[in-house]
This record gives sequence, structure tokens and C-alpha cells, in this order.
Amino acid sequence: MGRKNKLRKFAEILSFPNVFECYDFQQPALVGPGMQTVELSGRWQAEHFKNNHPITLELACGGGEYTVALAQRYPERNFIGVDIKGNRIWKGAKDALDKNLPNAAFLRTRIEIIDRFVAPGEVDEIWITFPDPFPRPSKENRRLTSAFFLEKYRGILRPGGLVHLKHDDPEFYQFTLDTIAADPRCQLLYTHAHIYSGPLAYPELGIQTLYESMHLQAGKTIKYVRFTIHG
Repeated sequence: MGRKNKLRKFAEILSFPNVFECYDFQQPALVGPGMQTVELSGRWQAEHFKNNHPITLELACGGGEYTVALAQRYPERNFIGVDIKGNRIWKGAKDALDKNLPNAAFLRTRIEIIDRFVAPGEVDEIWITFPDPFPRPSKENRRLTSAFFLEKYRGILRPGGLVHLKHDDPEFYQFTLDTIAADPRCQLLYTHAHIYSGPLAYPELGIQTLYESMHLQAGKTIKYVRFTIHG
């Protein structure tokens, strides 16, 4: 039953007008509804969203809870959830369609090649919500706040664009702060090791993903980092 359900979602997602997928990471290209090849780098506003509103990416978006909730809260902005798992993308994309949110889209690809599908300066903000912390030192380059990824973000963010990290893991949190401190082109704007210990510094921090809800039930504290990346 589980496999049949997953195959059904993969088939259904091909008809979604708000989903774009990359199937070949060696020769990256995007396909949209009906498996039609599309070119959206530098054209997300004009070709998909049909407006000139600023774009925010949610990386490792999972079920797209943040993408959908932000799109509801800020209709004057565009949001793109990015993940590699098709069944997760299906959940967020369907939710956005059910809620009639034309400013929410989803991109299925590896984040390592995000710059193939987004042009320099095309993004205003990036949210990183509870990604895999990759605790082994040998895999630190796979952490989404490593120097490798910050360089990727620098290539697609407008100068001074914002990056937000929300996470529960204290080592990943400290790793992120250390990486920011080591990069003279990054500026730390705000950080908190326990955001729910008092009033929220920013209202959008009240949005909770599935993973965050699980972490809170397990008694973990939620941490937040807000910083800018300059060219």
C-alpha cells in the first residue's frame, strides 16, 4: 500500500502547475506540468509567478509547511520550497493548491545545484528549516550552513540578502554561528538559542514544521539565526 501510494503521488505531481523537477543531476534541466521542459533561471517572476514580487526560498522544505504558511501570510511575496523528496514536495504543493496560493511554488532538486535553476541576485531571502545536521565531521560540507553552501547562496541572493536558520540541534546551531563568524562577507543580525523562552522576535518564527512539533514534544529547544550574505 505504501509503495502504491507513493507512485500515485509521483504520477499526480506531474499535473501540478506549481511543481518543477530535475531528474538528471549530471545534465540538470527542469520539467514542469506534463513533463514539459522549462527554463526558469532568471525568469521565475515573469514566467511562473507573473509578477515582480521578491522571492524567498525554503531549502530542505520537507512537507512545505513554512513555504505555505509564509505564502499565506505575505501575499505580496513569492515563495519556492526546495527539496529532493517527491512525496514531501507533493504534500506542500497540494496544500498550496488547495489553499489557492499562486505565490507558492516547489522545486524538486538537489540543493547543491540550486544555482542551475536560480539566477544571480534573483532571491531576496532564504529559509533553512530543520535540515539534516550531518553530525559526523567528515560530512560537515553537506550541512546547509557550511562554507560550501554559503557560497552557493551568495551566488543567488541579492547583495545583503537575508538567510534564516531554524533548528533544534545545538551542535549544528554552533557550527552555523562559527561559519558565519569565519566569513567576513557575512553579518550576523540576530540569534537566539531558545526562541520560545519569551516573546518571539519575529512573528514568522511561530510557524512550525512537522519536525519542529516533534522536537518540541521531545523537550528540545528551538534555535534561530538571522544573517546577511554580501557579495
